[in-house]
Amino acid sequence: MAVSKLALVASSGKSCKILLGLRLLAFSATLSAAIVMGLNKETKTFVVGKVGNTPVKATFTAEFQHTPAFVFFVVANAMVSFHNLLMIALQIFGGKMEFTGFRLLSVAILDMLNVSLVSAAANAAAFMAEVGKNGNKHARWNKICDRFTTYCDHGAGALIAAFAGVIFMVIISAVTISRLVQPNKCCSTAASPSVAP
Repeated sequence: MAVSKLALVASSGKSCKILLGLRLLAFSATLSAAIVMGLNKETKTFVVGKVGNTPVKATFTAEFQHTPAFVFFVVANAMVSFHNLLMIALQIFGGKMEFTGFRLLSVAILDMLNVSLVSAAANAAAFMAEVGKNGNKHARWNKICDRFTTYCDHGAGALIAAFAGVIFMVIISAVTISRLVQPNKCCSTAASPSVAP
């Protein structure tokens, strides 16, 4: 029942506008996730010991580059946002380009690949965020979010945006797959109007 409703929406003229709106939302979510995590940095000075009565201080910096999962998160979200930007540009400025046959199939495959990419990146970053928040007593990894609160808050915001991007990309992928069943030729907003004979 839900599949038939999705196929009906995908074959209607509204699907192009809905798909454009979903791509804009996914682009905004993944780009903001990449930017927030990419600019995430906090520096603090801590007392690490005492020599007599004089405290010994050390300055520590928490950056996203220190964790490979966060680097993957930034790169994957940037790639997915670039994919959505290209699809938005094709939809708006594509002229009379028809998305049927191989073009429609390739867009659906690329959307599915981007769903898996952004999902893997968000889950890897969520795992590292969990370790940063609670630590791991068995591996003797200390938590850092009690010391670098701003860094962790920005990371949490980036994760929320990335998971919103995952949801939008899943919906986009479902719509593009359902368009394979009933392809339409309306997905270019600059298409010429049809003339009745």
